Amino acid sequence: MLLEINNLHFSHTKELHLFQNFNLKVSEGKIIALAGESGCGKSTLLSLIYGLLNWEQGEIIFEGKKLMGPKGNLVPGEAEMKFVAQNFDLMPYATVADNVGKFLSNINLAKKKETVNELLEVVGLVDFANVLPKNLSGGQQQRVAIARSLSVLPKLLLLDEPFSHLDYARKIELREKLFRYVKEKKISLIISTHELQDIIPWLDQIVILQNGRLIQNDNPEETYKNPYNTYVAKLFGEVNIFTESEMNDFGISKFAYYPQQIQISENGFQAEVVESRFAGNHYWNKIISKNKELIIQTNEKINGSLKISFK
Repeated sequence: MLLEINNLHFSHTKELHLFQNFNLKVSEGKIIALAGESGCGKSTLLSLIYGLLNWEQGEIIFEGKKLMGPKGNLVPGEAEMKFVAQNFDLMPYATVADNVGKFLSNINLAKKKETVNELLEVVGLVDFANVLPKNLSGGQQQRVAIARSLSVLPKLLLLDEPFSHLDYARKIELREKLFRYVKEKKISLIISTHELQDIIPWLDQIVILQNGRLIQNDNPEETYKNPYNTYVAKLFGEVNIFTESEMNDFGISKFAYYPQQIQISENGFQAEVVESRFAGNHYWNKIISKNKELIIQTNEKINGSLKISFK
């Protein structure tokens, strides 16, 4: 086991307890998402793992060794581990290439340059090698920090909302290159995110946090198809939530159905279309069935009366 967190207790203040008896295990070579709404403890957990915060009770074990946190380390952080937080800590008067190569040996400069170029390719910044960080956008600075963290091939990489400063096109480009690179180099990755839908295809495991509690810990497919509660279901985007009585009315077995899981059918429940709006690769529709408003997706604009069934 690469990382173990056992019976962890952490409080921001005496009154504000975040983690109480928290447990988590991380295997080698996995890409794991920490997900949950703002304030659930994602960033704090990454800081605890990396050794930036002291905890009150419990233990964090990395590669079989108990970590000590700031109390036991003069220099913050852990060997064989890298953390890219929201503050990127770049050298302001060094170029992008020099920042990326900060931790690389100068014994073989040709090899160092090759590695830096490879990493700049991963984060899409080859053309910015000689630019100073102050002349970069926040998203570009974030990518420099990610490239620098990859340069030493850490056993474990911790990324705190790594796509938060990126526009959609850059996000699509970076996520595939990044995830392929860490898999190829056998780097374990824990990534905090509030945008699960954007990274599901590359995940091995999703850890859901709510107010410092681990609510669900499973593979992406199981988490998506069988969310533990409404909080988990809503992390995947728009969803139709049913009360127990509504489940009985419709004769359904689940409390959450995503828009694409409700379809128009010849036989089913009568429904009336309230709105039908173009949404790119589908139409977003609001309908009413059995006095309940539902959101469904269709390939074409709809109106009037129809019948629906649940997948």
